[in-house]
Amino acid sequence: MADVKTEAPPAKPPRRQRTGAPEFGPQRKLTSGGILALVIKVVLLGMIDALAVFGLYVLIGKGDWVAAILLVAVVALINYIYLKPGVLPAKYLTPGLFFLAIFQVFVILYTGYISFTNYGDAHNSTKEDAVAQIVRTSQERVPDSPTYAVEIYRQADQYGMLVAEPGGGTAFGTNDQPLEDATSAPDGWERLNLNQVLRFQDEVLALNVPVSDDINDGTLRTPDGSTAFVFTSTLEYDEAADTFTNTETGVVYADDGEGNFRAEDGQALTPGWRVVIGWDNYAFAFTNEQIRDPLIRVTIWTFAFAFFSTLLCFALGLFLAIVFNHPTLRGKKIYRILVILPYAFPTYLTGLVWAGMLNEEFGFINEVLFGGADIPWLSDPWLARLSVLLVNMWLGYAYMFLVCTGALQSLPDDVIEAAKMDGAGAWRIFRSIKLPLLFVAVVPLLIATFAFNFNNFAVIFMLTGGNPRFPDTTLPIGATDIMITMVYKIAFGSGGGRDYGLASALSILIFIIVAIIAAISFRQTKSLEDLH
Repeated sequence: MADVKTEAPPAKPPRRQRTGAPEFGPQRKLTSGGILALVIKVVLLGMIDALAVFGLYVLIGKGDWVAAILLVAVVALINYIYLKPGVLPAKYLTPGLFFLAIFQVFVILYTGYISFTNYGDAHNSTKEDAVAQIVRTSQERVPDSPTYAVEIYRQADQYGMLVAEPGGGTAFGTNDQPLEDATSAPDGWERLNLNQVLRFQDEVLALNVPVSDDINDGTLRTPDGSTAFVFTSTLEYDEAADTFTNTETGVVYADDGEGNFRAEDGQALTPGWRVVIGWDNYAFAFTNEQIRDPLIRVTIWTFAFAFFSTLLCFALGLFLAIVFNHPTLRGKKIYRILVILPYAFPTYLTGLVWAGMLNEEFGFINEVLFGGADIPWLSDPWLARLSVLLVNMWLGYAYMFLVCTGALQSLPDDVIEAAKMDGAGAWRIFRSIKLPLLFVAVVPLLIATFAFNFNNFAVIFMLTGGNPRFPDTTLPIGATDIMITMVYKIAFGSGGGRDYGLASALSILIFIIVAIIAAISFRQTKSLEDLH
């Protein structure tokens, strides 16, 4: 028989593998871990969206449409990132970028905004609040005011007054809500008995209930919690003209465009309100003699303090690291634990302890170490600066010791052995090999330490408080103040009142200085990479 040729069946094409995200359906079950992750994601996104809706409601109520639109855009972007598959890198980057924007970028931008305003003790609110406060602080009791029978009510930290008017009606009002006809207090308000009135006496005496929507009609005040009288202001506000007129003297106070109602003779009413004043704070810092001269000296000392503190801490830390890294030294672990003990103590506590030890009259150093000598460690300008440097060295050398110990232990042994075989001595090996290689690892940390010491508020504030004071300024600024402590004293006032605008301007200057130094330093350290 002739051979019959049979054709082989065609080969099946290779099965195409699926790519992309797995499909959920009858062929694939969602694991318990996947369900939990999905639930957590949905819950967190729901919380974010709920907070966004609440924030949107508040912003729209205030009329801040720009912030409302920005909030909607940010929340929409977050939902898009976490609900759309395939954007895995963005899911990890978003939380970091969010916190960076909140805690760094926003703080810097807001501080910059405040630096262009007159924000401070006398200018801390809106113009409407300033008008109401001026009227209230200039009020006097009307001589023929009728007597009103009142009852005091309380809700959380708010206080209200139910008034029985002479005509027979009753009305209820608070500090922020003028009197309105009411037969009783609103729901949720608790009436105070005599004992409670006495307990909250300060709050009751501070209660000023406007008689009507017109602030010139006066307010009701109670001296005892049971009767009230009408008080009217000697300053009458004309909303159309935007002026105050003293009803007794006839002096007119007009808006001066700088956040104050000011008369022609220059007298201003307090408080004022917050307005944008441009570069005035920066100009004031460099033109006012009470600020300019101390600022120059404080800036010079700030650079010196940061530089010498970093240098001394690094020198002592490196010396101890070399000593305790010697291969033949016994008990290295015990010595290292003892060396890093200062690093474990809080800076605030350490500053107070050293302040007591350096006391001129009964401090340990003068009484014990110097046999009862009267050395003015904290009252003489130069000795105070030296004391600050020594105490900061004691606080910071342990950190440098740890850093240098780790860097020394990571140096290549073969290079050092080769140098020894070539006849190099210990000093030559340290200067030409160990130190350059060490700088590659520690220079970024030295830059960070310099920036930290540039703003080392705690050691200055707790040890000397910036003292001794400069004799040629009325501001509480002293020889050991650095820029950050000077900013603190201006911002929170030590007798001169708070000036947040000026303090913010100085804070921006500090930020610019540190940023420039860091940028230049990191750029210069790139040359060290050639050592590798």
